[in-house]
Amino acid sequence: MSHGLDSQAFEGLGRLCVDAAENCIISAADPAGMERIEARFHGSAFDLHRHDTYAIGVTLHGVQTFRYRGKTHHSQPGQVIVLHPDELHDGGAGTEDGLRYRMLYLEPSLMLDCLGGTSLPFVRDAVVSDRDFCATLLSALGPLDRQLDELFVADFLAQLMQNLTRHAGQPAKQMPRTAWRAASLARDYLAENFARTVRSEELEAVTGLDRYALSRHFRAAFSTSPHRFLVMRRLQSARRMIAASEPLAQIAIAAGFSDQSHFNRQFKKAFGVTPGRWSGLIHGQAARAA
Repeated sequence: MSHGLDSQAFEGLGRLCVDAAENCIISAADPAGMERIEARFHGSAFDLHRHDTYAIGVTLHGVQTFRYRGKTHHSQPGQVIVLHPDELHDGGAGTEDGLRYRMLYLEPSLMLDCLGGTSLPFVRDAVVSDRDFCATLLSALGPLDRQLDELFVADFLAQLMQNLTRHAGQPAKQMPRTAWRAASLARDYLAENFARTVRSEELEAVTGLDRYALSRHFRAAFSTSPHRFLVMRRLQSARRMIAASEPLAQIAIAAGFSDQSHFNRQFKKAFGVTPGRWSGLIHGQAARAA
């Protein structure tokens, strides 16, 4: 059953992973704040985890099964998946045929810049059947080796926000200008200093707000806390180093974690797999494709 493009179109989109390892992830080189992947899995893929990005994607082949917000959901080819930041979820193949899908991970800051200061749209239905929404996503989730230029990204984000807002089903709330400015200043400061310890006093000096008011405004803006945002920037840095084949033991310290075990725990909580497993998924496919 297809909910957007015909089965032949989806078979073509998924062909990239066919000759790779049985379970694999192919990641694209994208602008800051965006990540596109194609994944192929049999059985369970990711344990329960949560990250501070939207996860918005399209199932290409098989049945995508996942737990999210207390329910089990199933996505078939052509259906769109929308997962809100900082919500627990897992994922895997729902049938023995295996699973192929493409997913876009977007930091809320990119979306808020596009929305002009209104609150993030919350789509209650984790699985959406919408041909136009699907087509919009696939315009960016096409060949992963295609570079996304700045003009395309701006237009794509505008269209994506329209689709998300339409499915959210309620008008977006305008954030107070002071709250938005303070949250943005804190976000930028944390992003620039992610690899070291950042104290509350620093953020208070940067934003002009006390730590408790800032925490409320930051969560309202980005659906996560300042601390979680900082940890996720470290983990994103670690994933880039894993992709560059740097040793895991060195990555933990370089990314700002106290030791290897702390790094391993935080990585699995955020991505549903260990750093070693992630490395295998990334480099297993690279070795076969070479």
